[in-house]
Amino acid sequence: MWTTPEHDKYRKKIREFAENEVASYATQIDHDQIFPDHVVPRLNELGFLGMQVDKKYGGTYTDTLTYAIAVEELSRVCGSTGITVAAHNSLGNFPIYKFGNEDQRNKYLPDITTGGKLAAFGLTEPGAGSDAGGTKTFAEKVDGGYKVNGTKCWITSAGICQTCVFTARTSKEAGTKSISSFVVTHGTEGFSSGKKENKLGLRGSDTRFLHFDDVFIPDEDRLGEEGQGFKQFMITLDGGRVSIAAMALGLAQGAYDVAVKYAALKKQDGIPLGHHQGIGFKLADMATQIQASRHLVYHAAMLKDSGNRFSKESAMAKLHAAETGNFVCWSAIGILGEIGLTDKFPVERLWRDVKLDEIGEGTSEIQRLVISRLILKEAMESESMYGFPEGWAGE
Repeated sequence: MWTTPEHDKYRKKIREFAENEVASYATQIDHDQIFPDHVVPRLNELGFLGMQVDKKYGGTYTDTLTYAIAVEELSRVCGSTGITVAAHNSLGNFPIYKFGNEDQRNKYLPDITTGGKLAAFGLTEPGAGSDAGGTKTFAEKVDGGYKVNGTKCWITSAGICQTCVFTARTSKEAGTKSISSFVVTHGTEGFSSGKKENKLGLRGSDTRFLHFDDVFIPDEDRLGEEGQGFKQFMITLDGGRVSIAAMALGLAQGAYDVAVKYAALKKQDGIPLGHHQGIGFKLADMATQIQASRHLVYHAAMLKDSGNRFSKESAMAKLHAAETGNFVCWSAIGILGEIGLTDKFPVERLWRDVKLDEIGEGTSEIQRLVISRLILKEAMESESMYGFPEGWAGE
């Protein structure tokens, strides 16, 4: 594949940490629905909180493939930990690093890269999910800054983050060109988070509403120029889809690893369960889909690192990995049978966790929309007319 010996060595290191430390609390935080305070300092100690930011600003920068491997391996044992790391790096840190000026980078990034604090990303609203252009949160221009009112929903780490990047309209004009982006910190007057959501999966991840009630944001905390927010966040989501795809891949791998071991050890009529064709064929399909997803995820990561366009490939990776995760985790429950529905094995938790990957950062339907539009755009840009008969008018 595309991994180097360094990548493989890193994977081994992260897997050991995940199995020895993360797996031990995964079931408990799912039951308690609380992400434990002691985990963030440990993640910070190991460099997981600054993987997309240069060392100049306190980061622990790695290539995107290494970052994807980290999210994959953490998610293999605990989706709540995987999404906390993924959302923090790809959605919280990245917009400040990519679109912020030097003052903003120096002001915010050190605390949320190696300072042990978390960052969040406020895009989704009650009336603006898949249609992010429907943002209603409004930033009214006032002397020295903006007065912000509105609500964001389904925000990862909303109640435990220090810093949040968010979008708001800066003019009454319709469309995406009136959307700008800003940075706010918890403790700012009028900025608050709601109650923690009681979710099907990722129950250890802190998901809440965010409320803006006459929140004053100074001019220096706007990212880039007015009207650039939507474009900035779409670029951010391209990278975020690589990490959410890596998360789905890890969840699928975790469920598959349990299922294949169970099928090898559990006997039926004196024969290992996996030797029965119905189970063996299902394992083969699971393994094949996981490998296909891994190729897509790693390819998108490498395109990003090389500076090439990767919007289509990241959407493909996210679509395939998310749907593969759902298929593999559900199949793993079926292979284990009744005991797969209990918390004696992690497969039911992994299945509940992976459902988010078909919804968050753009549903599977949105990924298909993105992919289809990009492939049609590429077709229009291509000069090749192979297969079209001479004189065909195209009308």
